[in-house]
Formats: sequence, C-alpha cells, structure tokens
Amino acid sequence: MTEPRRVWVILNPAAAGGRCAKRFAALSGRLAALGEVTVQTTEGPHDATEWARKARQAGVTDVVSVGGDGTLCEVVNGLMDADGPVPRLGILPLGTGNSFVKDLGFEGPEQALRAIEAGRTRAVDLVQATHKDGVMYSINLLSVGFSAEAGALTNSRFKGLGAAGYILAVLATLIRLQHPVFRVRQDEGEWDERPCVLLSFSNSRYTGGDMCMAPAADPTDGRVDVIRVGPLKRGRFLRTFPRIFKGTHVDQPDIESSTARLVQLEMSQPVAVMIDGEVCMAQLERLEVIPGAIEVLA
Repeated sequence: MTEPRRVWVILNPAAAGGRCAKRFAALSGRLAALGEVTVQTTEGPHDATEWARKARQAGVTDVVSVGGDGTLCEVVNGLMDADGPVPRLGILPLGTGNSFVKDLGFEGPEQALRAIEAGRTRAVDLVQATHKDGVMYSINLLSVGFSAEAGALTNSRFKGLGAAGYILAVLATLIRLQHPVFRVRQDEGEWDERPCVLLSFSNSRYTGGDMCMAPAADPTDGRVDVIRVGPLKRGRFLRTFPRIFKGTHVDQPDIESSTARLVQLEMSQPVAVMIDGEVCMAQLERLEVIPGAIEVLA
C-alpha cells in the first residue's frame, strides 16, 4: 500500500511583485488533494530556508517551493542544512524568472503541478559553495562579475518588471563595465588570473528567465558548466548580449565554455555573488558538485 504523502508547501506571497499569492490561491485546491498538506507562508528573507529546515526535521515526504528562483534557492539551502531523510522537492514556478524549471521541461505552473501530483522524481545535482563564513548551495547557477552586479540592480530597482527588469539592469550596468580578476582553478588545472567581464558556474542552462547562459549545462551530469566572458569593450558586449537568449554567445571568440567537478577560488575580500537569482556578498573558496543530491518532482 502506498504511504500517504506529508507535504509542506512553502509559499512566498511576495514573489512576482506580489502576484504569486493570487496565482497560488487558484491552484491550492489541487495541492490540498495530495495528502496531509500544510502551507507555510514566508514573511521575509530567509523564512523559506527556515521552513525547509523544519520540514526535513519533521520528516515530511515532500516540500513544494512556491515562488521564483530565489525562493527555490532558500528552500534548497534549508533542506541541505538539517538532519534526516531529504524530502522530495516540488517546484511550483510562480515567481519572476523561474529559470531552473526550464531544465525540467516545464513551460509553466500547470506542467509543474502535474509533475507534483504524479510523484515521479529525477535526481538533480547541487553545487556546494564554500566561502569564508560558511557553506551555501546552488541548484541553478552561481556567478561573479557583471551578472552579479546586474542581478543586484535588478533586485533593488527593477524586480517588479520581471525578465524585462533584468535586461534593463544589464544595460544600466553596461555603462560602468568593469573587467575584474578572479583567481580560479578548475579541477587539477592551472590557476587562471585573466581579467574578465564575468564568470558563471552553471548547474542548469538558464538565468534571468529566458537567458540561456550555459546552453550545454545538464543538472544531472555531475559537473558544473563554467562560462567565462573575457574583457569585452562596451560595444562588443552590447552586440554579443542578444545572443544569450539562444545560447549562441558561447560561440564567440571572447567567451569560453568548459566543465568541472571542482572549482577553487582565491579572493582577498568578499565580492557580489549571484546565486540562483539572488545576490549576496561572499568570499568564495571552493565550488563542488554534489551529484544527485536531491530528488525533484519532475
């Protein structure tokens, strides 16, 4: 006999500029039919992490993240920061970007909801990021340089505009384009100290909604895709940028794509880091892929 499902739904009502709560209300009845379902509502930053941590400690079978990529990131970090069996992860994409679910083949919340109802899972990798003050986990991507700066501007000024807001932030960040140096080493390779516009460490393909940052990335292959954009000038960057929506930017001579299981970084101070659509300050030391770390309802 099939075990009854104990489901915690972690709802971020503020996602998508506050539209998430209304959209969730129209779908909540189908989630309620899954079994013993409890809805936990977030009220501020890191609440989703705390609810996910408590869900694992409580021994629930499934945790459903309702919001966008930022909510999903918080849920993943909470699930990984507790003891006991890791619940299966459902994703109801009602946020702004919803980048990660594109790798699961979801075109919208209806497909995601059907996957949650069906209960079939797919083992997905996570990237464990060790920094000076601790550890955090990424399911989508982690990046430094231009993308992190643009992400911070998106969240502070253009969040309510959806994917278009990220494009506006990119154009605004372009005005003060920089070429920082990040000392990086992939697996057993040589240390790289070349200046760049950005470095992206991608577990999945998309970012900012429809931007195909790492077109060859696969969240089940046990590797992270490293995208390095060299020190482009503004004009060259502006001409190259539209290619990211089709993933053809990686064909340009100034952009390199590779994969690694382990990435080491040496930083003298914290820098802006974009992790799954959210931006924090961190002094990164090590990125390591954890193969099949979490079972996703897909």
